[in-house]
Amino acid sequence: MTQLRFWLKAAERAISHREAIETASPPLSYRESLERFREPLPERETDPESVIDSLVRKAEPGLRAMTGARFFGWVIGGSHPVGVAADWLTSAWGQNAGNHHATPAAAAAETVAAGWLLELLDLPHESSVGFATGATAANFVCLAAARSEVLRRVGWNVETDGLFGAPPITVLIGDDAHTTVFSALQFLGLGHDRVVRIKADAQGRIDAVDFQRSARAASGPVIAVVQAGQVNTGAFDPFGEIIPAAHEAGAWVHVDAAFGLWARACPAVRHLAEGIEQADSWATDGHKWLQTPYDCGYAIVRDEAAHRRATTIAASYLPSVSEGERDPTHYVLELSRRARGFATWAMIKHLGRSGVAEMVDRHCRVARAMAQRLATDRGVAVLNDVQLNQVLVRFGADARPEDGDRLTIDTIARIQADGACFAGGAKWRGRQVMRISVSSWATDLQQGVAAADAMLRAWQAVRAGQRGSH
Repeated sequence: MTQLRFWLKAAERAISHREAIETASPPLSYRESLERFREPLPERETDPESVIDSLVRKAEPGLRAMTGARFFGWVIGGSHPVGVAADWLTSAWGQNAGNHHATPAAAAAETVAAGWLLELLDLPHESSVGFATGATAANFVCLAAARSEVLRRVGWNVETDGLFGAPPITVLIGDDAHTTVFSALQFLGLGHDRVVRIKADAQGRIDAVDFQRSARAASGPVIAVVQAGQVNTGAFDPFGEIIPAAHEAGAWVHVDAAFGLWARACPAVRHLAEGIEQADSWATDGHKWLQTPYDCGYAIVRDEAAHRRATTIAASYLPSVSEGERDPTHYVLELSRRARGFATWAMIKHLGRSGVAEMVDRHCRVARAMAQRLATDRGVAVLNDVQLNQVLVRFGADARPEDGDRLTIDTIARIQADGACFAGGAKWRGRQVMRISVSSWATDLQQGVAAADAMLRAWQAVRAGQRGSH
């Protein structure tokens, strides 16, 4: 089989999978999938066509329909076909995007896409952009730049001298910040528990008064971490009140905005993110609301010098950069890495400003419609103010708290087993809840309402079963 025919066959199998995604059955479990994949180490070469056929047979029964219109488990986007096509080309081109000399087209696509991102999100145009694996790595990069700069201001060079003997850094962070931010602090040697936690309200927003009090009490180098789009409720911190207070305290302000930053691109919800442009760094994902394939995130830093100081990798065998040129590896952790700029460029080129705005607005409207439909049942409670794309649901709202926990867990399990849609569970304020995250390019109002009806049918079946057991 020629290389072309082999690739076409793989593409046909991938396309067939995507076309059937809405009728996919619930996947096999991990253990079942593991049994399908288990086999002795191959001793000899296997025909390429046989390898791909075997991979498809083994993998597809264990694939979750994450790219479908009724997947609401997490805010992860839906890998838009245009982005997937660009990503296929990226794999075939095989460009190591480590520097602009080796891969000029990959570097050029990143440079242009970075400028488009800043314009689309209306962030300071002097900011630098690193194309990372996702928001987890983007948070790390931004906080590395923050660590570098706040220590530089007090005369300490963390890049050369490390943290041994360095002035202590105070980190101000909300009680309901995302776990990946705490992980980044851990990896950076700042400690996930060695922080000043700020009280949060019922929606997970930072309490501005408590923040201002803590900022005034802080001394020495300070980093403040705020949030756009709380992972459960979609809430935004009060940026207009807390960012100025942080800057008065000399703090670097970082915004964890994995999906919430995209509100800036949509006139209907832009007000939620007003004031966010005053911050010093922002982390967001392309594989969420821009619908690029995995992996794609963006570390955006206002102070390019601080960004480059924290992440540049230098070696004699690497090409030097001429004045005014952007080298991709100066803004992320990896030297060898995927050329993520191609898919980003392709998705912004495809959607344009109006397409991104329409999609974000549509998802927010779908979330509100789903919440309204679910709330028609007196046994179902919507626990958050549905301002963005997140809906937080509890079943058995009229039952005792411990019974509501069990009913919520059982209803989620029933929804997942039925397979008409997918949503996941979490704990919120000590109680079991179901999270609905509307974020796939394929999801429209009709799909959202149909999914809400399927959720209600699952809930009613669980409730009927409970009554029948008494």
